[in-house]
Amino acid sequence: MNCIDAGGAYCPCHLAETLDCVLCSQLSGKEFCQCKDWCGVCIYDQYISNGNKAKNLRKTYTCTVFKKSLPDKNLCLLTLKAPENLTRELIYPGSFIFLRNIENANYYDVPISIMEANIDKSTLKIAIKLNGTKTKNLFKLGEENQVLVRGPFSNGIMGLSNVYGAKNGTSLIIARGIGIAPSIPVIKKLYSNNNKIISIVDTQFDGNFSKKYFDDYSSDIVNCTTMKGENLTDKFKTILQDLLTTEDINIIHCGGPDILIYKVLQFVDKSINFSCCNNSKMNCGEGICSSCTKHYKNDVVKRLCKVQMDPRDLFKDRNFI
Repeated sequence: MNCIDAGGAYCPCHLAETLDCVLCSQLSGKEFCQCKDWCGVCIYDQYISNGNKAKNLRKTYTCTVFKKSLPDKNLCLLTLKAPENLTRELIYPGSFIFLRNIENANYYDVPISIMEANIDKSTLKIAIKLNGTKTKNLFKLGEENQVLVRGPFSNGIMGLSNVYGAKNGTSLIIARGIGIAPSIPVIKKLYSNNNKIISIVDTQFDGNFSKKYFDDYSSDIVNCTTMKGENLTDKFKTILQDLLTTEDINIIHCGGPDILIYKVLQFVDKSINFSCCNNSKMNCGEGICSSCTKHYKNDVVKRLCKVQMDPRDLFKDRNFI
């Protein structure tokens, strides 16, 4: 287990002030240093050097809607014109932002994964699924409208070390519905690491809104319904088993709801590296509001907006009641 912000520009964060730091034992209530996961700097020393206080939170930027399209009644694609420094921080797998209509109060913030960050044009492309009051307000946005963007955030993918470590092999992408969007930066990274990409796509919308990216980076694309109710479909299980048998898969990335991730993890061999979407409920993104917290065995609480872990540990010993 690690912290996505450890040793970076936003560390130590406000969790240090309340003795809830994810990594530092002395900033989580212990008397002595008991660090197990060295992040390259001493978080406690950084805290003392900063005057016994946290570093600044992420900034909120005013951006402009450059382009808008509605490929499905429940799906909105926005391209935002954003500051260059923000765009550069959002090119990595797992990048996301909090977005809200400039006319709304801050509790309308919606966490949205970055589908593409274009440094040359200083633009951010995102996909929004209509899912409630907050997203309804984002659907109202039109081209040239201003929108508030808070970021950058980085923990939208669990198992990032597996993504970066997969090289010169064959990588399998399983993407369903809106989970397709955060899978695109993962595909790009795996492709840049000289991997052959095979994708199983379950669009859930009218057409594949990310077809261009799959065509550019996938050597083989299979369209298939992955789930029926709470179970994997027989067709999907057959396709998945055939690929695992015939291909030497170095990583499986699953972009979709937790039930899909959980079922796929149960189905595949434990020796295969895995990554997946981080589907935790988020409100602040800083670990403060606790909306992202999950409770595990022995009263262990993990703030999933901050904690970076292997997906197999995401559900292990987790209390679902």
